[in-house]
Amino acid sequence: MFLAFRDLRFAKGRFTLMTSALFLISLMVVTLSGLTSGLGNRSIAAIENIGADHFAFGAPPDGRSVSFAESTVTTRQYAELAEADGVDAASIIGVAPARISVDGREVAASAFGVDGHSFAAPVVLGAGSVAVDADLANDNGWTNGTRILMSGKVFTITALVDDSFYSHQPVVWMDHDAWMSLPSAGGSDGTVVALRTSAGFDADSVGEATGTAVTDGRGALNAIGSYTSERGSLLLMQTMLMIVSALVVGAFFTVWTIQRGQDLAVLKAVGASTRYLLQDALGQSSIVLVLGSGLGTLAAAGLGTAASQSVPFSLTMSTTVVPFLALVATGMIGAAASLVRIAKVDPLAALAAAR
Repeated sequence: MFLAFRDLRFAKGRFTLMTSALFLISLMVVTLSGLTSGLGNRSIAAIENIGADHFAFGAPPDGRSVSFAESTVTTRQYAELAEADGVDAASIIGVAPARISVDGREVAASAFGVDGHSFAAPVVLGAGSVAVDADLANDNGWTNGTRILMSGKVFTITALVDDSFYSHQPVVWMDHDAWMSLPSAGGSDGTVVALRTSAGFDADSVGEATGTAVTDGRGALNAIGSYTSERGSLLLMQTMLMIVSALVVGAFFTVWTIQRGQDLAVLKAVGASTRYLLQDALGQSSIVLVLGSGLGTLAAAGLGTAASQSVPFSLTMSTTVVPFLALVATGMIGAAASLVRIAKVDPLAALAAAR
C-alpha cells in the first residue's frame, strides 16, 4: 500500500474530487432507497399488518393479474375457503374508498371492512365502532370517543392503529356488515379473503375449487397498483445510479493508472510483483470508495431522519447499509477495469523514460 498512500497524500485535489463525486452519488442512492421503502410502506402497511400468508382474489380474466382494484369475492367463496384443506383461519376483507366527515370537515381514507373478531381486525370491532390510523387521528385532532360520519352513518372511534396505510391513504377499520352498506362498496360482499395456512395447503387446487386466485403475501402486495409502479420507477433510478458509480470510479482509476504508469514501471523494475501492484491499486480504490460512500450514507441518514417528520422516509439497515455495500461493490468492479493496464506495465518503460 506504499504507492496508494503516497498518491492519496500528494494528489489530494484529485482524490478529494473523486470522494466528493462518490459522496453525492451515495447521498442520492441512500436517500432514494429510504424514500422507496417509505413510499412503499404507505401503500402496503395495512395489508402487511393483517398477518395472512395467503390471499384469495376474485379470479381475474384470462391474461390479467390479480388486483385489489378489480377483485370481488362472495360470502360463499369465503365459506368454502374457510373449510379448505390446509386453511387454519380465513377472514373476508372489503376495501373501498371513503369520505370521513367531522364537524363539517371531510378527509379521504380507505375503508377496510373485516369481521371484528377475526385475526384480520387490528382490534375488536363492533357494529358502530371503527379504528383509524393514528397519524390521521393526530392530524385532525381525533381521539378515542370521537364520533365520525361516513356515508350518512355515525361511528365512534374506539382505537388508533399505528402505521395503517393502503395505497397512500390512511385506513379506517370497520365491521364487515357496516362496510357492505357503504355506497363505495358497490354492493359486493368483499374484496379478498385473507388466509392463514399450514403445511399441506395447495393454493392452486384451492383456488380452482373455489373460483378464486390464491396468491402468497408477496403476490398480494404486487396486486396494489401504486406499490408496483412507484417501486419499479425508484428501483430503476437506484440501479442507474449504481451503474453511474461504477463507470465514474472505473474511468477515474483508469486515467489515474495511465498517469502514474512510469511510477508503476519503476516499482516493477526494482522488483515489485504484479500481484503487489494490483493489491495496492485495489486498496487505494477501496479507501476512496469506503470514505466517499460512507460519508454520503451518513449524510443521507441524517437528512432522512430530519425529513421523516414530513415525508415518508424509512431508515433501516436495508435502506442504508445495503445501498452502501452495493455502491462499494459496484465501485470495486469499476476500479477493476484499471487492473488490466497495471498487469501490462513493462519495467523496461522505466529505463526507456530515464534515458
